[in-house]
Order: sequence, then structure tokens, then C-alpha cells
Amino acid sequence: MKKKIIASILMIVILFNLTGCSEAKTEKTRYQAEFLELFNTVSKIIGYADTKEDFSEFAQLIYDNLKEYHELYDIYYDYEGINNIKTINDNAGIKPVKVDQRIIDLLNFAKEAYDLSKGEVNVAYGAVLKVWHDYRTEGIDDPDNAQVPPIDLLKEKANHTDINQVIINEEESTVFLEDPEMALDVGAVAKGYATEMVCELAEEKGYTNGLVSIGGNVRAIGNREGEPWNVGIQNPDLESENTNLYILNIEDCSLVSSGDYERFYVVNGKRYHHIIDPKTLMPSDYFRAVSIITKNSGLADALSTCIFNMPYEEGLEIIEKLPDTEALWVLKDGSMEYSSHFKDYIKFEE
Repeated sequence: MKKKIIASILMIVILFNLTGCSEAKTEKTRYQAEFLELFNTVSKIIGYADTKEDFSEFAQLIYDNLKEYHELYDIYYDYEGINNIKTINDNAGIKPVKVDQRIIDLLNFAKEAYDLSKGEVNVAYGAVLKVWHDYRTEGIDDPDNAQVPPIDLLKEKANHTDINQVIINEEESTVFLEDPEMALDVGAVAKGYATEMVCELAEEKGYTNGLVSIGGNVRAIGNREGEPWNVGIQNPDLESENTNLYILNIEDCSLVSSGDYERFYVVNGKRYHHIIDPKTLMPSDYFRAVSIITKNSGLADALSTCIFNMPYEEGLEIIEKLPDTEALWVLKDGSMEYSSHFKDYIKFEE
């Protein structure tokens, strides 16, 4: 790998070889690669292969393609010769930007997620999210002077979040933000969508087993040499002696979690996390965490934000209508709610 950095914390903790008998069933060797620089998070790739070289080819395929998605979907940095999401934002109200088809595909997917989530997942919400990002960054750097954004400022920015003003021209391969004050923020969908795309590519190339975790967006390719992959769901109570709520058995599907324990800062003793409820313009206050199991990692990513931003009954209604999709809700008091068949995936509780 081009770069390997050992992670100390993952949103979803990946657990392997929990029993000795599982190791005995395979003749292939387990390999693992880790890197940090893509999507501003820790990424981990695990697989079983006959040789180190075979696994390295698999890991390099994931890394190289994920790097391309990272650069295309970046909202903070420019890259030479690439028109990315930042380029679109920089040209809001000025001109359409010719972009790679993978950006158009993401934004079309994001518009579907907007409809499915009843507006709770909105990639056109960048103006509001940037305010929170700036205040959070300043609050982390200088905690003694941390502040909450003024509600009047948030309301003004919310006037520039109409996703219908994101104009996609398929024939010209361009994207134009009609509102000059608008900005795209694809954080609720990009990481999961990119994870899904690179894993589907790996499957097309003939890879039949692997586990890819991009900052906790977990996608299982096949199974673990005839056995399910074992994946732990992070306990949002970081002070608990139990790191995980459950260990799940998954294969050929995705697991994504969102929670108030991920990116946050503290103002006057109160924690303000990064998942902003469009209804209140403040961090969502329904749950501690939610987890989604479904085939497509992009959908799982979008749904984890979607149901985090709405009451349990509304979220459950959405989940139950989707095939092969399950959810877990961790309520503010630590109790849990489940969709109809979520418990079918549980291997054991820690």
C-alpha cells in the first residue's frame, strides 16, 4: 500500500477470527491493509488470499479507485486537472462546470436519497453545514471560547439549500448551482457511495471475499471463506466497558452507523455533534446512534443520516418498506429499537 497508518478508533469496530475453528477452516491466509488519507478517515481492507501478492492487487485496486472518488467528491481541496465538487461550489451562480460522470451519478443518487428521506438528506445543505463546520473546528482548536452558531445566521444560510437549484445537464455532462450562495456538501452520501462503487468493481474483477471499511462504512464482498464476516457495532457510550453493542454476522452486504459520538465539540458543557437536522438547523436530538444493514453501501450511508434525523416511528416506516434493509436505533436513554429482522444478523451481544 502507498501508506499504512494504524487506527486507534473506528466508528464500527471490525472483529476477525473470533474462534479458533474458523481459522482452521481456511487454507488461505488472512491479510489486512490500512490507510488514512482518503475521505479524511481511517480505511481498512481485509481479505483471504493464496499469496500476499494476490491480496496486494486487491487492496491496490480498492485504494486506487477510492482515491479517484475521494478527489472527485472533495469539497475542500483542488486537484490538478480535476473538476470536483469544490469546483462546482466555486462556480455557484457563475457558470456550469463540466464534470466526470461519477459526479453526476453521485448527485443523481443524492436526489433520490433526498426524495426517499423526505428532505432529511440534502446535499445542497452545504451553506448551513459549512457554518457548523467552521464553528466546530474553532471550538475544537480553542475549547475555552467555543460557541454555537447564531440561529439567525443559520436561518439565512438555510435560504440557499434548494436542491432543485442543482442543475444537472446529462448531455453536456455539467453541473450548475443556480443560487450563488449555495454549496454542495456530499458528506451524507459520498463515502458510502464510493465504497459501494469500488466494491462492485472488485466483484466485477472476480474478487469473491473481502471486507472494506471506509471510516466505518463497512461493505462485505462475499463471505469469510464460507463463514460470515463478524462485525461489531460501536457502543455510543464511549465510557462503557463494552466497546460494542453487538457482533453481527454479515456477508455480501453493508453496515453503516451514524452517531452523536463521532465528530463533535463542547460548548458550556453541552456536546454538539455533526449531524444537523434540517428542521431545527441544530444537531439532531432523537438518538445516540443508528445502524443500517442493506446491500448497497451508498443507500446505507444515506439511510443512516435519514433516520437519525426523524422520530423512530417515521424512520421505521421507511425501513420496513425497503427490501432486505434493517435498522437499529439507540435511544437517548440507552435503550434500543429494531426493525423486523435486524436481530437475525446478531451473532452475540458483548
